[in-house]
Amino acid sequence: MKLRPIATNFTLKDHVYERLREAITEMDIYSADTDLRLDERSLAEQLEVSRTPLRDAIARLESEGLVSVVPRKGVFLLRKSLNEILEMIVAWAALESMAARIAATEATDAEIESLRKIASRHNDKESPTRISEYSDDNIKFHLRILEISHCALLKVMAEGLFLHMHAVRMRAMGEGDRIERSVVDHAEIIEALEARDADAAAARVREHTMRLHEHVRKTWTRLELAQKDKAKTA
Repeated sequence: MKLRPIATNFTLKDHVYERLREAITEMDIYSADTDLRLDERSLAEQLEVSRTPLRDAIARLESEGLVSVVPRKGVFLLRKSLNEILEMIVAWAALESMAARIAATEATDAEIESLRKIASRHNDKESPTRISEYSDDNIKFHLRILEISHCALLKVMAEGLFLHMHAVRMRAMGEGDRIERSVVDHAEIIEALEARDADAAAARVREHTMRLHEHVRKTWTRLELAQKDKAKTA
């Protein structure tokens, strides 16, 4: 995990929390190679803070279900179970499809065009080989749909799912033909928004996210996730 030092002119404990959460968001926590254990000493050194605000931040992250403090073993990033992941994807599909429905009538032409600018970076044959870059832009695309709906509550609700949805999308993006399919889906979503067709926009977003649901349901297994968690926390 890589962290930036804390600026001393801000409330320390809040910014330690923000830095940690930001760093966790950028990690692929569902990858088999990810070390789920957090080294408190290393974190404190990177942030250039004492253990007290760090432990306050860890306690806050634990209350949000992002980390688990295991007595005599340490602090570990917390993966969701397969059933929890599938439920989160369904919830995200509901939130984002409603955001798309609203955006179809409320977003400006310039805001919809901003989605095309994000998508246009990956209209070449090399996109499937640039998994990390595409994964980042994919997240930006979906968050942008929430933003241009101008429904603050939808965005706030989605933020509660964002960390794990980000990690799930990061892992899934490199599997099978997910990138090629995603590029096509994004183009169809943009076309529906440009046509100001609220029903079609909502449907395209919902179908796109539920394809992720189907992919995870078929290719990820409870045993696989459980074994990885056990190996990392042993």
